[in-house]
Amino acid sequence: MSASSTRPSYAAVLRTPHATRTFTAALVGRLSYGMVSLAVLLAVSRATGSYAVAGIVMALFGAASVFLSPLRAALVDRHGPRRALLPMAALYAGLLGTLAAATWRPGAPAGVLGTVAVAAGACTPPLGPTMRAVWGELVTDRRLLQRAYSLDGVAEELLFVSGPLLVGVLVGFAPPAAGVAVSALLVGIGTLAFVTSPAVKGVAVRASRARARRRIGRGIVQPVVVAAGVGLSLGAVDLLVLAFAEQRGHGDDTVAWIFAALSAGSAVGGLLYGAVEWRTGTRVRLPALAAGLGLSLAFAGLAPGLATLTGAVVCAGFFVAPALTTAYLVADESAAPGARVQAGAWVNTAVNAGISTGAAAAGLLVGRLPVEAGFALAGGAALLAAAAVAVTVAVGTRYPRARPEKQEQQQKQEQGQGHAQGHAQEAGTA
Repeated sequence: MSASSTRPSYAAVLRTPHATRTFTAALVGRLSYGMVSLAVLLAVSRATGSYAVAGIVMALFGAASVFLSPLRAALVDRHGPRRALLPMAALYAGLLGTLAAATWRPGAPAGVLGTVAVAAGACTPPLGPTMRAVWGELVTDRRLLQRAYSLDGVAEELLFVSGPLLVGVLVGFAPPAAGVAVSALLVGIGTLAFVTSPAVKGVAVRASRARARRRIGRGIVQPVVVAAGVGLSLGAVDLLVLAFAEQRGHGDDTVAWIFAALSAGSAVGGLLYGAVEWRTGTRVRLPALAAGLGLSLAFAGLAPGLATLTGAVVCAGFFVAPALTTAYLVADESAAPGARVQAGAWVNTAVNAGISTGAAAAGLLVGRLPVEAGFALAGGAALLAAAAVAVTVAVGTRYPRARPEKQEQQQKQEQGQGHAQGHAQEAGTA
């Protein structure tokens, strides 16, 4: 079914042949990522009796998962999802199962847990970037692709909210290691269902990587910078909200509602953003959305009370999913058809690295600076990224590197080649 013949809506996205099956399978696997962080943290702390060891193991797991993401994505681009994702998922699930067995009872050696955690993180299958690359193959209409990416981003947001809740339910009647085991099971089942979908079988694979690497170069910088700025801001928010609430005598239960408000604002903002027919280009919207997030967080520090802070956080949330959706769209536009997974992985890595850095920076600064200053710095990270990208967009508009008609013709030719070669190269990806 041609995307252009459908009404540009979320329903039209899901009516695309094989879209619902493929998307559901990817979400099952990605639910593992929403659960695994808390599950590993609880399981290791229970097994070793040390929060310090649990924090180190979790940091090692996260670092291996985040910083090796572009390399794993390159393997998917080179060999295709079916050949690359299945071995990764098998190793990842097996290592998580090993970690679950090692932490089921107290007394596990910290060195063993750290080694297994690093190995598991290094094998994390890039299901999110691969699903976004598949969306690019399934949906040829750019208007529908915007809705597909928005839907994907909102669903991912909900997974990372519901994942910890599922872990909380599990630890009510089972050891925390059960959460690690369930995470392993989910990623195994989800990946297997994902790669066997007819839509994934048709993803084009390019034999030559040299040209694709050149095509992913400069165009990817803008979405990566914005993603890093958004990540820095979001990483600092949790601790800042906690400090704000404690200064005013509120408990952890109140803080949880503020975190939920941020996620809800992001989900609503993502859905509304995807439904709008934008007249401006993605590269113009990208810094504007990051600036909206930065300004909202900067003003949040001026809130007189918790109710006002919650409203400001909701406003900030409105920009999160749209900013990341646009970053993924720009990355997809910048990449050759055979490098789409890598492009999405670089944006994903930038977000996660930014979140980790922002959380660490907030931990160092909270207590040394007023909370208001902390919110201003958190918002400033997104504003700085927005300003840097806005300057490059303005310079690129004034001094284009290539004639627009030539660029458009080249993009159309590449897109046509990517879709035509998808089925022709199916035997190489099987």
